[in-house]
Amino acid sequence: MKTRVALLREMGLPAPYQQSRPIHIEEAELAPPGFGEVLIKVKVAGLCHSDLSVINGSRPRVMPMALGHESSSEVVEVGPGVDQLRPGDHVVTVFVPSCGHCNPCMSGRPALCEPGAAANTKGVLLSGERRLHIGKEVINHHLGVSCFSDYAVVSQRSCVKIEADLSHQEASLFGCAVLTGAGAVINRSGIRAGNSIAIVGLGGVGLSGLMAAVAAGAERIVGVELDPGKRDLARTLGATHVIDPRAIKSDQEMLDAAGGPVDIGYDAAGAVPAFEAAYKLTCRGGVTMTTGLPHPKHMFSLPISQLVGQEREIRGSYLGSGVPAISINHYVSLYKAGKLPVDKLLGKSFRLEEVNEGFDHLASGSGLRDSITLDS
Repeated sequence: MKTRVALLREMGLPAPYQQSRPIHIEEAELAPPGFGEVLIKVKVAGLCHSDLSVINGSRPRVMPMALGHESSSEVVEVGPGVDQLRPGDHVVTVFVPSCGHCNPCMSGRPALCEPGAAANTKGVLLSGERRLHIGKEVINHHLGVSCFSDYAVVSQRSCVKIEADLSHQEASLFGCAVLTGAGAVINRSGIRAGNSIAIVGLGGVGLSGLMAAVAAGAERIVGVELDPGKRDLARTLGATHVIDPRAIKSDQEMLDAAGGPVDIGYDAAGAVPAFEAAYKLTCRGGVTMTTGLPHPKHMFSLPISQLVGQEREIRGSYLGSGVPAISINHYVSLYKAGKLPVDKLLGKSFRLEEVNEGFDHLASGSGLRDSITLDS
């Protein structure tokens, strides 16, 4: 079948993308689903820094690539061997397909799935296949999903079934922003009621983490963010302290503005200065955590003796450090109960033809969770 796709042929073209136009909307041929795969109709696809980092070259990937990884979609057709989904099901796509039988998957850590990571790096589905082509040109898949498209073929392991009572706009938040941000705080940070946490970077991921910290009973929640609108939103969502890092002139001034060191410093921005700020805000014996994925060459140095003498911990979190099939529906339940008001994250909606403009808006730092709305 034919489908429109948002195709990236060359990484590293300069912003603004409205002018350089790195992404082209092209018509591609989409093969039917193979064993263990499903055909989905994409309804809403989120604009995320994981896509932007491929566009700007921070996360090198094989080209050409059909972008998009975070969506709310509807199953149209199932391939042979699919036993968990059926046509008409509403699904959220996730950016690591978990095979279910490698050591990490068997240990309850599907985010670290070895075949899934290998497939994502190669630009193929979990099966090892590519289902998109334009003429004789084979197109690579972004993170096993490629949902900036009218239709997509994905592994059933890239889908989590949800109830159909959420709008697709709401549901689209849960596959990456909420899964990553809330999951990191709930599953990886070790947060307990009464703890303190500082979150550096208050985009969709950081604000999801903030809401999770509120739900977990954190006593002091510090938000560090450049954009004043996001700082204001953080206050309404439960931040006890908000900091504009441009107004800070010393480490001590940062600590004073935060009300003192925190138990958990969380870099949700994915930049070395953000991680440095999170680390400096973390107390002796505390945890500094990141969900960011900057360029692989970007490094952070620290005195190793400090890790020992202060019993400090550094943790990474990927895919929310949980089991998406369980976590996503858990977070949806919290949302329905009013304990995780993630609808506050909904930003601007763009048409597929406006995808370059959408990434300009994302790169500006002024938006929340922007999205591409596909024709229903």
